[in-house]
Amino acid sequence: MTLFLMEFTYSSGSWARMIRNKDDRETAIGTLMNAVGGELERIYWDVENGSAVVLAELPDALVATAVRVAAIQTGAFTSSRIHELLTQSQLSDMLLLAGDASKVYKAPGQAAIEDDEGLLG
Repeated sequence: MTLFLMEFTYSSGSWARMIRNKDDRETAIGTLMNAVGGELERIYWDVENGSAVVLAELPDALVATAVRVAAIQTGAFTSSRIHELLTQSQLSDMLLLAGDASKVYKAPGQAAIEDDEGLLG
């Protein structure tokens, strides 16, 4: 399972409905995560911009994107963001892979620069 941080900013209409009907958003979000094979770790409320900040373990980025789409299609949010989070161990693995990849990757236009240097040499 992979840890994701998701941020959903509620619309003013959604806030008005939540004021009138104080339902348990944690249960609703937890049910959604469970339905796709994930688990809600925690939900926080950002007081500055009226966002729900969700930490959830989900099988992969495809499932996380499906959760986001299922939520935003309701029209309840003005914006949403999703971030896949890496552990320290995953970061170390990624840096090793990046080191290997950097040995073969050339920046855009680099071949032309190398050709020009060869002509000048």
